[in-house]
Formats: sequence, structure tokens, C-alpha cells
Amino acid sequence: MPWEPLPKPASMPWFTASGGTARSSLIAITRRLDIENSWFDNENMSATGRMTRLNGLKNSINVNETVRPTRAVIHLDRLKANINAVREHLGKRAKPMICMPVKADAYGHGAARVAEEAVKNGVDYLAVATADEGVELRNAGIQSPVLLFSQPVKEELAAAARARLVPFIGDIETAELFAAEAEKAIKNENSGAKRLKAFLKIDTGMGRMGCRPEEAPALAAYIAGNPTLEYAGTATHLAVSDSPETAAAEYTRLQIERFKAALEGIRGRGVGTGIVTAANTGAVVSYPEAWFDMVRPGILLYGYPPDGAEQRLPVRPVMELKTVIAAIKLIRRGESVSYGRTWTARQDTAVGLLPVGYGDGLPLRLSGNFSVMAGGKSYPAVGRICMDQCMVDLGASPETERFAAVSVFGGGMEGALDAADIARRIGTIPYEITCGISKRVPRIYSE
Repeated sequence: MPWEPLPKPASMPWFTASGGTARSSLIAITRRLDIENSWFDNENMSATGRMTRLNGLKNSINVNETVRPTRAVIHLDRLKANINAVREHLGKRAKPMICMPVKADAYGHGAARVAEEAVKNGVDYLAVATADEGVELRNAGIQSPVLLFSQPVKEELAAAARARLVPFIGDIETAELFAAEAEKAIKNENSGAKRLKAFLKIDTGMGRMGCRPEEAPALAAYIAGNPTLEYAGTATHLAVSDSPETAAAEYTRLQIERFKAALEGIRGRGVGTGIVTAANTGAVVSYPEAWFDMVRPGILLYGYPPDGAEQRLPVRPVMELKTVIAAIKLIRRGESVSYGRTWTARQDTAVGLLPVGYGDGLPLRLSGNFSVMAGGKSYPAVGRICMDQCMVDLGASPETERFAAVSVFGGGMEGALDAADIARRIGTIPYEITCGISKRVPRIYSE
């Protein structure tokens, strides 16, 4: 029986059976693949015949082109503006270098593309958390210095040496292991280089990676004196620099003083401290005394300053999560929506189905506690978020239509949520929201 469109329900004037203007939107985001049923059903077809048809199908489409309407739009113009805003904030005299972390796939934004844009806009150093992340950058053609922030194991040190990553070293054993791997890499590469760079990491109060301040002079002397290592810099990490609390400010200043004392101890051993770096996002905003030679603003460059600092350093979210209204249906008064029946309609209403769910990184615990933007208006989510879909209440007389574009977060328009808003609603941080957007959500880079 040939397919025919359903008649438009009289009670649903916003429903367009023929698609209307929405049809062009649908064509723009989907592709129809006409595959004969016999391709699947013909049991007599040889394996060669099946492969021939498969290759023909593959050649008929662009396999690199996404047809999924749910996507993370990465606004590279905003990234450039954020870098410039930080540079302006740092001032014009004795301006420190900028190191941009691109670990965790650039906080979910796509490491290689973000790194390329950052370098193009004057970022001096990049940083990763694992050797694999650094190798990915090298394979993408990124030649800038890359710091390896996290504590590496032996195998990672070997990869780091081969990829010319710059590890943070916080203990003598790591220093010895990296020196051995550096020697191997130098011999195998035969490039004429005699030393590989390393930074000393000092734990001034984070309680994580690094030597104690009193141990720093001896470890610095070992690194500087090793024939295969170049003492390139000295780093620490501040635990609560992003907090406005008085106790947090006192602790941050204590960490800075401990770091300064350790630096003096290193210099007292006749060792140069190289590039000195301590300032993360919070310290970039609030503690100029921690800027030293290089700052490491992470989430700030992706558009999220510490709470309360929005006016002091205006940046914009780089990631926008977008989708469409895939369907609209009438929900009668008293009917429920989604698993668990957690939401029941108080009146006849139109509910929009969005093809985005917790499988894409939209947190389940956000269910019923967020809104999206479509056509300049805000619509509240209803019911439980599913793995692949969620629902929004469009009201009894919707001012939008099927296949309309939807901004889930990060759009920047008035009334729209960003990752920080979502994070506050579920008791987490914006890092977790952007990092959590899954790989099945294509990243689309917008200039």
C-alpha cells in the first residue's frame, strides 16, 4: 500500500502533515538511502555480490558528512574572543605567556581543532593529561610545546619522550624514568637534540601530584644536572583560587607564598627556575601575584569564569548543543510522558520530541529541571530524559513547528541556559557538562 500523509487533526493547528516550511529543514538535515529490500533478503546473492552492492552504497554517500540533527557547534570566533579577553585582562606590561589545556578532548570541544585555533591565535603552550592525548596532537600536525599535566606511568613517559611532550615531574623516580626514556628517544631520533624538556611540579597544598616545597631544591638540581633533561620550568596548582570565600582566599595566598619560597630555595641551589607557572582560571581572574611567567586558564577559555566573575572578565561559551524538534504530539490533560510517569499534563498541550538524551551527555538527573530555546522562546523539559530523546512542553498553542531548530545550551541568546546554569541545577561544574557530551554527537566548527 503506498504511503499517504495522515490528515491534519482539527485540534492541532500547529501540526503540518505535509511538512510545510519544515520540509526544507528536514531535507537539510537528513538523507534518504533507497536500499532495495532484496539487498537484505536475497539469500542466493554471493558474498562478492553483496560486497559489490555495499561498496556502491558507500560510494553514493559522503561518509564524513553527518546527517544527525543533534550536534555540538563549536564557535571558534568565541574562542578567539575569549583568548583575546584573557590577554587584555593580563595587561600590556610584562604580559605572561598563555598555556591552554586541551585535555579530555579539549573539555569535549575537540582537541585537534581547538589546539589549531588556539595556536593560530597566539597561545604559547598547550597541555594534556595523558600521553595519548599529546600523541594525538602531534599526529594532527601540532608542533607547539605540549605540557603533560598528570602523573605519567613508565609507558606514558616513553611515549611522551618520543612525541616531545613536556612532563610535570614531582618525584625522583619519575625523573629517572623520564631521563632514561629521553636518552632512548634522542638516540633513536638522531635529530641532534641532546636534552628533552621537563617541568618540576611542586605540591603547595593541592595534595595531589608534586614534591613538597622543601624537597624542590634537590629534585630541581637532579633534573638540571641530568645530561638528557632540560629544566624548562617550575609549576604548582592552586586548589581553591576560584572560590570567593575568605578562607579560600587565605589558603590561595598561602599556596602562593609556599611556591615563592620553594622558588627561592631552587635558585639558592644555583638552578634557574625556567618558566614559572601557577595560575589556573581562578587565579587568572583574581590573583595577579600568581601570574608569574605563564598562566594556565582552562575552563575560562572555553567560556566559563568562576561564579561572580562574569563582569570582570567577559567570555562566552564556545560550545552550543543544538538539535531540532523531531516530532510534535498532542498530550491530553491527565496523560503522562516518559519513563516513571514523573510528569502529567495539567491541560491539553503539545509536546515536542527532541532527539537528544543521556546517551548524548544530557544528564539524567537534569530531568524536568531545564528548558531549551526555539524560535527565541523558552520551553520547559517534561518527563524523564531518555537515553536518546527528551521531551519539552510547547504549550496549548505552540509558536514553533516540527523540525524547528533548538538550542539546548550555550546559544548565548537572552533567556538561554549555558553549561554553568545546567551544572548548578544538578550540583556539578560546567567542566562535567561539556566533557560529558558524547562522541556520537558530531562537533561542527563554526568560524
